[in-house]
Amino acid sequence: SATLASTGTPSHFLHPTEAMHGDLGRVSKSDVVILLSFGGSTEEVVSLATLLKQDGVATIAITGKAESDLARLSTHTLCIGDVTEACPLNLAPTASTTAMLAMGDALALCVSRRRNFGVDDFRKLHPGGALGRQLMPIEQAMRWKVNENLLVFEPTVSIKEAFAAADAQPGRRPGAIMVVHDGTEQAGTLAGIITDGDIRRLLVKYGEAMLAMTLSGVMTANPRRLTIDALVRDAVQMIREHRIDEIPVVDSNGKPVGLLDVQDLVALKVIEG
Repeated sequence: SATLASTGTPSHFLHPTEAMHGDLGRVSKSDVVILLSFGGSTEEVVSLATLLKQDGVATIAITGKAESDLARLSTHTLCIGDVTEACPLNLAPTASTTAMLAMGDALALCVSRRRNFGVDDFRKLHPGGALGRQLMPIEQAMRWKVNENLLVFEPTVSIKEAFAAADAQPGRRPGAIMVVHDGTEQAGTLAGIITDGDIRRLLVKYGEAMLAMTLSGVMTANPRRLTIDALVRDAVQMIREHRIDEIPVVDSNGKPVGLLDVQDLVALKVIEG
């Protein structure tokens, strides 16, 4: 029932015994009731199937016995066949309940596909969970956006000039500098990135002399990136696979539109800090 509901099919659980004491009022003639009984002869389930048939309510039996009373009373039957229980006595429902769960999940996903249930629909139904947050558009997750709180620089700019311009920006500075192509057919597209970690390593190696270096000489050229239509889960996968802390985000033409920092994903609680 939870799988159905979470994949776009309204659903709730109905206990067969409680149905006989008022809960049957939850069922309307437009509903479809899924009835589960491995043996197909569970008294309260068969009694419920009888009442539902009398009321003209469509039913689907999931059972191991295609010729059982439950199968006979139901509109449709999904038979899992003869199953040997994991129980040493072959009595306690174990393997059969697992098979019925798998059949129910398969049914839920088939219905979801017929409903054309997509990523956006899933996100709307899971707004508070990690799954839903991973399906958030990356544009909604990134703090740093070009022309708002993020500058981009041409490759001929020196590190000192880039620092001065970045420090003049109000608020906190991002953890990386993005560099764009200039004077070519690729003008304005992402050329490279320089992270705070890169700057620390340059400072250790060259001292203050590094400030005079141009960005083109020290940047990581053609860095890994995501497009603006990517999802948060794409960023999570990239960070886990490549151990990077900043991900440039570009538009369909390859021009930078923003920067996603690993701390943005930590704040969303999709990865651990």
